[in-house]
Amino acid sequence: MKIRSKFLVVSLSALALALPVAAKVIEVKSEKEARNAVENRKALFTLMKDNMGPLGAMARGKIPYDEAVLQTNSLRLQQLGDMMYDYLLVDTRKFDVNSHAKPALWENVSDAEEKIDGFKKAANNLGRVVAAGDDSQYRNAIGQVGSACKACHDDYKDD
Repeated sequence: MKIRSKFLVVSLSALALALPVAAKVIEVKSEKEARNAVENRKALFTLMKDNMGPLGAMARGKIPYDEAVLQTNSLRLQQLGDMMYDYLLVDTRKFDVNSHAKPALWENVSDAEEKIDGFKKAANNLGRVVAAGDDSQYRNAIGQVGSACKACHDDYKDD
């Protein structure tokens, strides 16, 4: 019975971690907090760009296939995906800060959550493709991550 109980606790814990988190918008209370939130958001996107860039170049055949880079960058994209709720859903609209986020980001939270979940799903799939060592699938998996990025940019990034 003890083994079953431990298995149940471990199983329920794993399930809880796998379930999507219902995010909510966090409104900043000061201009300093708004500036910090924007800086953090920009840092997140810089890291995403720096890790996605080589993958996109590999997918387009501009640089050679490199399994080590694929492994490292796919893991990093998964980790960054886990941070997206924390940084994207901090509403900085009340303050005059240099943000490229459209107000729609905070007005359509459920859609933004779906797009974040889509990115996380694509990044996790890329990780599975890389772990499986199937180099015939990596281009498609990278393309899915890129499409997930674009879906959010199209609706929520003010260029």
